[in-house]
Amino acid sequence: MKRSSGILLPVFSLSGDYGIGTMGKQACDFVDFLHEAGQSWWQILPMGPTGGGNSPYTSVSTFAGNPWMIDPVLLAEDGLLSPEQLKAAQLPVSHTIDYGALSQSREALLRQAFAVGGKRDQKAVQKFTDSHHWVRNYALYMACKSHFDQTAWLDWPSDIRDRTPQALENYQSALAVDMEFHCYVQYLFFTQWAKLKAYANAKGVKIIGDLPIYVSLDSADVWGERKEFLLDTTGHPTLVSGVPPDYFCEDGQLWGNPLYDWNRQKADGFGWWIRRIEGMQALCDSVRIDHFRGLDEYWAVPASSTTAKDGAWHKGPAMDLLGVLTSWFPTVDYIAEDLGVLTDGVHSLRETSGLPGMRVLEFAFSDPTNLYLPHNYPPHCICYTGTHDNNTLQGWWDEATEAEKAFTLAYTGVAEDAVPQAVLRRGLGSVAQVFIAQLQDYLGMGSDARINVPGVAEGNWAWRLMDGDIPTTLAKELHDLTGLYSRL
Repeated sequence: MKRSSGILLPVFSLSGDYGIGTMGKQACDFVDFLHEAGQSWWQILPMGPTGGGNSPYTSVSTFAGNPWMIDPVLLAEDGLLSPEQLKAAQLPVSHTIDYGALSQSREALLRQAFAVGGKRDQKAVQKFTDSHHWVRNYALYMACKSHFDQTAWLDWPSDIRDRTPQALENYQSALAVDMEFHCYVQYLFFTQWAKLKAYANAKGVKIIGDLPIYVSLDSADVWGERKEFLLDTTGHPTLVSGVPPDYFCEDGQLWGNPLYDWNRQKADGFGWWIRRIEGMQALCDSVRIDHFRGLDEYWAVPASSTTAKDGAWHKGPAMDLLGVLTSWFPTVDYIAEDLGVLTDGVHSLRETSGLPGMRVLEFAFSDPTNLYLPHNYPPHCICYTGTHDNNTLQGWWDEATEAEKAFTLAYTGVAEDAVPQAVLRRGLGSVAQVFIAQLQDYLGMGSDARINVPGVAEGNWAWRLMDGDIPTTLAKELHDLTGLYSRL
């Protein structure tokens, strides 16, 4: 990864008239902005269909695309929707996504598109389904979810819960039309995304995708491939994921995802992970491996526990897995999300694997020895103002402690109202290979533009742009800054 820079903005945060960011005109306009601003990277969040809390990190499939991000205007241009249907799908424009209204609106819209295009595009959909191994399993899972009133697969009748051959055959027959719908929706998603990614790459903009280390228990992945996870005979997890108390949460975080059967996965050459990265290659040019420290050691909590404090560290797959992924996919640029309380083992794994780690400026301003301060960076790293789990720069500065403020003012040498801009310049000017800032940081937005607050169940993953939020002068200003620090 050459010396360069980019911007972090979830696709769902793009502006538009249909309740959530999509892969249509606004996405292409944002690519144009990145190109004009001299940015080489667009970092996004996971693009899967979301489960509980609308979090992209609790997807019901690690392979599928989020149907809500399919652009309705492009569907209309393809003859799948009438002008009246398109207009009826518009939702009030706001800085906040109304997921309830979105779900009701978009489900009906996609059903209308399927009614027109399902038979018309049958050959193309069949070709897509044949070349994507996961689609039919995902479609059956989603059809069964609807059939069983959205209950988790663990609560389905035991024959389909346990995927007996006769049950699979029966439900595939009974739910065939609904399965066709979900296959068609995935065809639409990946068709639109392929065009958007090609457009971005043609403009010199590459995509950084995010690979969550874990998958949701109630997902097509766990239901379809239970052998990959530590589950009992009924499919319930024996141990679940989380992290111990840390900077974000004094009680730790109890994520609740099932843990992998690493011994079994190693025995078959980590085939499931190879398929995951193959899927990611269709979405992005670089992969950020979320919770990288979990590959060295992972926090395992008894499934019956109500707090992450009850967990313990277990040895992860380390280079057994990373060696496979880097050798199978030598053209993929990986980024190690090596945040949290790190051990010598994590540092050693990152260095042995050759992956660049992350430095977050919002964690930096405590004392001169802090490794997140720019003067302590190794060149082989990625510098961020903050991640999707952090406040915006302005929000961070507003809420900083007096000690942090005093050190930051001394370090930057600027007045208080100029600190966020000064921190951006420190990141751009650092030796880090790549510098990534949240778009909100260039816009000077406060805490109300934050994407996620870890450990808080409600109100996250909902912020989005509105038309006019990006000043017309920002692209040139950012281009000049990027050139000043040799990141063009």
